[in-house]
Amino acid sequence: MSVVQAPWQAGTECIANYDFQGKAEQDLHFSKGEVLTIVAVTKDPNWYKAKNKVGRVGFIPANYVQKREGVKSGTKLSLMPWFHGKITREQAERLLYPPETGLFLVRESTNYPGDYTLCVSCEGKVEHYRIIYSSGKLSIDEEEYFENLMQLVEHYTNDADGLCTNLMKPKLVEGTVAAQDEFSRSGWALKMRDLKLLHTIGKGEFGDVMLGEHQGVKVAVKCIKNDATAQAFVAEAMVMTQLQHNNLVQLLGVIVEDKSGLFIVTEFMAKGSLVDYLRSRGRSVLGGECLLKFSLDVSEGMAYLESNNFVHRDLAARNVLVSEENIAKVSDFGLTKEASAIQDTSKLPVKWTAPEALRDKASVKLPSITRQSTRALKDVVPKVENGYKMDAPDGCPPVVYDLMKQCWHLDPKQRPTFRNLREQLEHIKAKELFH
Repeated sequence: MSVVQAPWQAGTECIANYDFQGKAEQDLHFSKGEVLTIVAVTKDPNWYKAKNKVGRVGFIPANYVQKREGVKSGTKLSLMPWFHGKITREQAERLLYPPETGLFLVRESTNYPGDYTLCVSCEGKVEHYRIIYSSGKLSIDEEEYFENLMQLVEHYTNDADGLCTNLMKPKLVEGTVAAQDEFSRSGWALKMRDLKLLHTIGKGEFGDVMLGEHQGVKVAVKCIKNDATAQAFVAEAMVMTQLQHNNLVQLLGVIVEDKSGLFIVTEFMAKGSLVDYLRSRGRSVLGGECLLKFSLDVSEGMAYLESNNFVHRDLAARNVLVSEENIAKVSDFGLTKEASAIQDTSKLPVKWTAPEALRDKASVKLPSITRQSTRALKDVVPKVENGYKMDAPDGCPPVVYDLMKQCWHLDPKQRPTFRNLREQLEHIKAKELFH
């Protein structure tokens, strides 16, 4: 165990690599895998003052914990780095040269479309095993069936079970990094044994969201079961490792070790989505001050994204969650990209996308979302471009409606940034102009 040399700043998150019982009353006890936040640097570089997820504060030894780091942009993470896609038998054999018993890869079958082939180096030769896809299951021997390729590889890694050898070493696709390895290296990998799944709180196209408990703290868990779907969510988790702000839903960790799929663990937002929160209460319950606070919360979170060169691309009330303390936090980073990245507009939500992005088929950095009607796109865009703007909602103060119209300006350069929005909203709040 090496001593940390460079001091970590207050607010830095770290994860425990070992159990620590402590000897002094002021020490903070913690278990391996627990997430801690640095509160202050001490005079002794071997110790920090930190707090755990339930708010208990105490001293921790620096060499028992690992600083969490954001997964670097550009890193190509894969849940299946051994899957080479559509390559031929001959190409697979070249990739598995020089021979090394247990070296393997998986490819798409060239002779049986829809099936796969497991290619394994064994005693100087390469064996090719057909993986049959039938009724939503995968099998090599039609006796043992698996939900996905990850389960299949896990099984034959632990037991040859009729193969020439068990799988020992994956042949990685060039440029890829195993997701489990990278999340572990950067301090974001959690253990399934430390997570207790309680009950389902939401269902989606790609899996369930469950209420869970991790290290005694309530958490929300996205449970993604399918290979292809899980791979898409790895990118979302990677983005979340780089984002730390009180108005963004925080990632607590990722579990990719379990053969049943991918689990993304985030803080639990007790009051659900902002859209449901608003609809269930109505204007008679929620006054202007409350609505202004939520607007400020969202602007704070989005200004942070903006300052770090990220574009959310799917900001809407359904993707803002509300905590027990009535703090609004931006969530759902599945479409979030760095501003410099080429972006596919085919997945953009039409109702919330600027007209130039839809017209030019190019995503742009936007400081706002436009509440367009559900008319056909070909009718909506020309109308908006001709100057149409929605009327102010009932009871909306003129100063707030003026701000909305700024966000709807046809010229993107004339729209306020989120930093500008935050400043204007703070001015409205300070002057009590929302009444």
